[in-house]
Amino acid sequence: MTLIFSFLKKYRVAAVSAFCMMLIELAVELVQPLLISKIIDDGIREQRLSVVWGWGGVLLGSAVVAFAAGLSSSFFASHASQGFGYDLRDRLYEKVQRFSYPVFSRFASSSLITRLTADITQLQDMVFMSLRFATRVPLVVLGSIIMALVVHAKLGLMLTVLVPVLLVFVFWMIRMTSARFRAVQRRLDQLNGIIQENLTGMRLIRVFVRREHENGRFAERSKALMSGTVSALRLAETTMPFALLIMNAGIIAVLWFGRLDIAAGSATVGQVVAVANYSLRTIGALSALSWIMTSYSRAAASAQRVGEVLETEDTYSEGGDAAGKAKPEKAGLKDARDIGTNLSGHVEFSGVGFSYPDSDLKVLEDISFRVRPGQRVAIMGATGSGKSSLVQLILRLQEPTGGTLRIDGTDIRELESSRLRGNIGYVPQEVTLFSGTVRDNIAWGREDATQEQIEEAARQAQIHATIESLPHGYDTMLGQRGINLSGGQKQRLSIARALVRKPSILILDDSTSALDTRTEAALLQALDGMSCTTFLITQKISATASADLILLLDEGRLIGCGKHDELMAASPLYRRIVESQQREESSHVQGIS
Repeated sequence: MTLIFSFLKKYRVAAVSAFCMMLIELAVELVQPLLISKIIDDGIREQRLSVVWGWGGVLLGSAVVAFAAGLSSSFFASHASQGFGYDLRDRLYEKVQRFSYPVFSRFASSSLITRLTADITQLQDMVFMSLRFATRVPLVVLGSIIMALVVHAKLGLMLTVLVPVLLVFVFWMIRMTSARFRAVQRRLDQLNGIIQENLTGMRLIRVFVRREHENGRFAERSKALMSGTVSALRLAETTMPFALLIMNAGIIAVLWFGRLDIAAGSATVGQVVAVANYSLRTIGALSALSWIMTSYSRAAASAQRVGEVLETEDTYSEGGDAAGKAKPEKAGLKDARDIGTNLSGHVEFSGVGFSYPDSDLKVLEDISFRVRPGQRVAIMGATGSGKSSLVQLILRLQEPTGGTLRIDGTDIRELESSRLRGNIGYVPQEVTLFSGTVRDNIAWGREDATQEQIEEAARQAQIHATIESLPHGYDTMLGQRGINLSGGQKQRLSIARALVRKPSILILDDSTSALDTRTEAALLQALDGMSCTTFLITQKISATASADLILLLDEGRLIGCGKHDELMAASPLYRRIVESQQREESSHVQGIS
């Protein structure tokens, strides 16, 4: 909580101004019942119209002052709370962006979305409420008690006895509801997770006719969220009926004993009215406690969740970043030259092993090979053999748990991650396109890319002619996740985005699976003209035949390493793969003929 509210220091002037304006508003409002008592006792009872007009004018002027002060307080409180929310959200987003991949994987995407949106908004609202209302409530209560004692000590004492009892009960209720609202936020995470899954997999849900099932799953989580929220709100709302019952009983007592004191001559009508007025103001302040209590309970849960992300320690070293040398990474680096010397693309694995955190299962074991700059490496293996994990080590999305991985002779853990990744072009297995035009999506890989560079990358990726045929060419807007493009077109657009970076190392993670043989051959030929070291994860022999080095993985072990002819002679598994694909191609040709 202390970390969260450290973000308010920047807005302390606005916060103090809001508080001061609120104090002026409060002071004026606390004086008003006293002015009303003067009007009653000195004006109405004595039938002195000039006194009524005089104190009435003062009362009207005080109302104007209170209105102006309240308006100013709201302005400063809004400035402080909105600025606080902006800075906290920006810091939290930056923290998430800088997480290493293993740490990032600890948090569900839906949970991070909730923390960046709903939880931050909850805290933002709490700051506004604290500056504008929450600090006002105890001051109204305290001020009303003091003023009631000043007006009439005996009647004011009744108010003094009742309020502490109620406050103890209210704070106890706040502690009770905080735990329930934390559970509500966790259920909101779960519901957001289902929404995210369903919106992403809508096509699959329809094809498998699972709408009824997913609707039921959503309804179940939504009902759990509703019941949890109702339970928490019900507990919070039980505060006010009890508080109002006690306070109304106190007002009745004030009026009853006030009548007796008036009859005995120890109190005036104006004094009794003033004390009753202060009692009503106390009720009004305490009635807001139900709303304040609910907001604080939810904000406490949100603060814990946001703080959990901000205080997460990333023990995975980011090379030069750890020493504070590197700046935060940007999605679209202008050029490798902007972040350091270009890498040549020399890659060497020496006895590299890898296991996921908190797991004893060896994903990769004793992997050793060497790749010279400009060579093409084809990586083959069955599903789960460790192909994608191997390239994730090159990207430093994961850290080796054994052995050494060197880039240009330097241990990868000693390279600044920004410099390393600035020299890499990466095309993931699952294509990700962003909202915007075709040009925007290609230039996302290099934000200062010229039109000529964008078109060159598109030609190399074999997508230029297709783009030219679109209604608006490179200015064509893409649908959600590129829905108006085919699978092969998405892959080629993603490849163009990687190529526009002019990378030293190019990683294609099964990124040609949707391409036909002719298009794939043209792409590989275009890559031959580039000077980058290429890692190509593929299952196609047509893509491996021309590779400088083929890595054959099986259950995390490197069981074959060499060129096509070498593996044909030395690896029975590689021969079976080649023969299987040749039979499939032969059967396909015969089927056509």
